Amino acid sequence: MRAVRYHAARDVRVEDVPEPDGLRPHELLVRPRYCGICGTDLHEYVAGPIVTPVEPHPLTGAQNPQILGHEFAADVLEVGSSVVAARPGDRVAIMPLIFCGQCYFCLRGLNHLCTRMACVGLSWDWGGLGELAVVAEYQVAVLPDDLSYEQGALIEPAAVAEYGVQRGGVRPGDSVLVAGAGPIGALAVLAAQAAGAGAVYLSEPNAVRASAAEGLGATAILNPAETSVPEELFERTGGIGVDVAIECAGNPRALSDCLAATRRAGTVVQTGLHVGPAEVHPMLWSQNDLTIVGTWCYRVYDWQRIAALIQSGAFPVQRVITSRISMDATVADGIEALIDPSGSELKILVSVG
Repeated sequence: MRAVRYHAARDVRVEDVPEPDGLRPHELLVRPRYCGICGTDLHEYVAGPIVTPVEPHPLTGAQNPQILGHEFAADVLEVGSSVVAARPGDRVAIMPLIFCGQCYFCLRGLNHLCTRMACVGLSWDWGGLGELAVVAEYQVAVLPDDLSYEQGALIEPAAVAEYGVQRGGVRPGDSVLVAGAGPIGALAVLAAQAAGAGAVYLSEPNAVRASAAEGLGATAILNPAETSVPEELFERTGGIGVDVAIECAGNPRALSDCLAATRRAGTVVQTGLHVGPAEVHPMLWSQNDLTIVGTWCYRVYDWQRIAALIQSGAFPVQRVITSRISMDATVADGIEALIDPSGSELKILVSVG
């Protein structure tokens, strides 16, 4: 079968690999249909290996070269003898996290913080950018009939964004700042609106990407390279500041703007992944009685809820799709387009099957 495999930094290849051979009782064989290129894939491509395993992974035994792809929807082809969650012919979205079920965090329902966590498409033998994949029963959610494969593939990044909105405690009528108009930032805008936010402001210095985000319905899109985002938001909120700020850019300037733009007793959510240190001023946190929270992935049992939110029309995740490419086209070209600082792409989906 054909698969997109990561070998090393800037070395991603479409190759022929052996098909899966046999299923355990709680495993399923699926045929991926659409798979998104994720920011984690970009980090691996530019600076990896980071989370793709050079040595056998302690939970899964997987090792580079790694089939990529952890944002995907698929058709079920075959199920193990004990599977009850799905049947052959079902259309499913995949929750890609793999957890041990035995560590301190798993036993407390915090499976996304598992001490030995792995992930389909990053540290498992299979991934969504292969013509076939094997996944565990707890990783599949049957798609409602009126959701497309594309929407199903977007449940994973949508869950990341929606978890940040949850952690921020966004309530109906709140004012929210989202820093960064990448795919997670774009989805965070939609998730905040779905939570009932009264105003959602988006900060993005890339004019081309900001233009691509105009269809998201943000109250305003601000350019931090041309204006002071905190000053602008204080003016728009009557000198108060936003209730919640969600940092999705992963850079120090965006974090500083979020902290400075948030009202007293407000909440700042760190969702973007920083690859280096950031200078902070804790006195501001104290003086403004801020709540600072981090997020990592999502609750592993949220797939059906996110799917229902998309199905309702309140969370139109398909708006973030800017391109669709085929697997046999050079996926590396899609990755290069996403890491281009002057590029216009938000979310690229790869057609696999």
